[in-house]
Amino acid sequence: MSVNPAESEIWGSLYGTHEMREIFSDRAQLQYMLDVEAALARAQAKLGLVPPHVATAITAAARVENVHLDRIAESTRTVGYPVVGVVKELGRAAGEEAARYIHLGATTQDILDTALVLQMRRACGDLRRDLLALARKLAEHAVHYRNAPMAGRTHLQHAVPITFGLKCAVWAAPLATHIERLDAAMRRTFVVEFGGAAGTLAPLGANGIAVVEALAQELGLGVPDLPWHVVRDGLAEMVAILGLICGTVAKFALDITLLTQTEVAEVFEPHAAGRGGSSTMPQKRNPIASEYILAAARSVHALIQLMFGAMAQDYERGTGPWQTEPLVIPQCFVLTAGALAHARAIAEGMTVNVERMRQDLTGTGGLIMAEAVAAALTPVIGRAAAEEALTRACDHASAEGRTLSETLRDDPTLRPHLSDTALDRLMDPALYLGSAGAFVDRVVARISTLDEL
Repeated sequence: MSVNPAESEIWGSLYGTHEMREIFSDRAQLQYMLDVEAALARAQAKLGLVPPHVATAITAAARVENVHLDRIAESTRTVGYPVVGVVKELGRAAGEEAARYIHLGATTQDILDTALVLQMRRACGDLRRDLLALARKLAEHAVHYRNAPMAGRTHLQHAVPITFGLKCAVWAAPLATHIERLDAAMRRTFVVEFGGAAGTLAPLGANGIAVVEALAQELGLGVPDLPWHVVRDGLAEMVAILGLICGTVAKFALDITLLTQTEVAEVFEPHAAGRGGSSTMPQKRNPIASEYILAAARSVHALIQLMFGAMAQDYERGTGPWQTEPLVIPQCFVLTAGALAHARAIAEGMTVNVERMRQDLTGTGGLIMAEAVAAALTPVIGRAAAEEALTRACDHASAEGRTLSETLRDDPTLRPHLSDTALDRLMDPALYLGSAGAFVDRVVARISTLDEL
C-alpha cells in the first residue's frame, strides 16, 4: 500500500479522483510556479523594469518540459524549498540574459503561494462543477418523489411521515449554500501574493504596488490590500469550506447506508456486477461508495485542525506553520473530490423502492400516525389531554399487539370524537405531510437559479 492511499494505484480511485490528483501533482505545481515567474517578468516588462524581449524569452522557456525535475528535487532537499531550483532551471532554459531578470523583487513564498492560488482556482472550479451536478440531480429526485410518503425517523425510530422528495431536498439544500460559500471565498482568496522578503517590496522602490497589480492582471487574480505571507485566513477558510462540503455529503452517505439496511431496504446504491461484494458472502451488496465518502469526510475534518493551527505564524514569516499547509491542502482537495465523485455516482444511479417505503410505513401498526390523531383531537379536548390519550393508546397497542386504529376504535373516551371516516383519514400517511411539498419546491427553485462558472 502507498503511504497515502489517495495516491495509490490500487486505492487511489476510491479516495480521490485522477483529475484532482493531477492538479496537485509535482509537474502541475512546477508549471504553476513557472507560470507565476513568467507572469512576473511580463508584468515588470510593462512597467519598464524588464526588457520586453527578455520577458518573451522567459515566457517561452517557462514550460515544465524545459526544466529538469531531478535537479529541482535535489535543490529542494538542500534549500528546503523548490523555488531556488525552479529559478535556476528557468534561467538555464531562458538563456543567460533572461536569467538576470527572473524573480526580481520576489521571495520564495510569493511564488509558492501564488502558484497554490492558481492550483486552488482550478480545483475549486472542478469541485463547484460537481457540487452543482449533485445538487441538480438531487433536485430532480426531489421533484420526482415530491409526494412519495415514507417514514420519517428520529433517533433511528419512526417519527411521522415525510416524503422521499423532502429527504432529497434536505440532502440538496446545503449544496446550494456551499456553492455560494465557495463563490464568495474564491473572490476573497484568489488574490496574488507578492511582498518580497518581508512584505515591503523595498527593492522595487515606488513600483512595488504597480508590480503587484500588473502581476495580478497577468494571472487573472485579485489584488490584496497587502501581502499575506503570515495572514492565512483565506486558505483556512477554503479548507473549512471543504470540511463543510464533506460534512454534507457524509450526511447523505450515512442516510444511504441506513436506508440500505436489510430491515429497511428502501434505497440502494447503484448496482453493478461485483460492486460492494464480499469475499465470503455472495449475497452482499455493501454501500461501498457511502463508506468511502464517510472515510474521506472524517479525514478532511481531522486535517482542518492542522490548517487552523497553522494560522498562528510568527513575525513576518512563519517558522513551521507554513510548512504544515502542503500536508493539508492537497489532501483535503483530493479527498473532497473523491467524496463528491462517489456522491454523484450514488445520486445518478441509486435504486429507490417506493413500495418498500409504503410497507415500512405500516411496520409499527399505525403508531407513526399518533401525532396526526393527537393534532386532530387537540381542538376538541386540549393539547395535554390529547397527548396523554395518544400516549396511553400507543402503549396499549404495543402491549397488546394491535394496530393503533383498532385500539382507538375501542377507546370509550376517544371514540365519541373519532368517526370511522375521520379515523381512516387520520391513519393515512399520505394525508399528513404538512409543508413537505412546499419545502421541496423552495429548494428546487433555489437550485434552479445556480449558474455554471
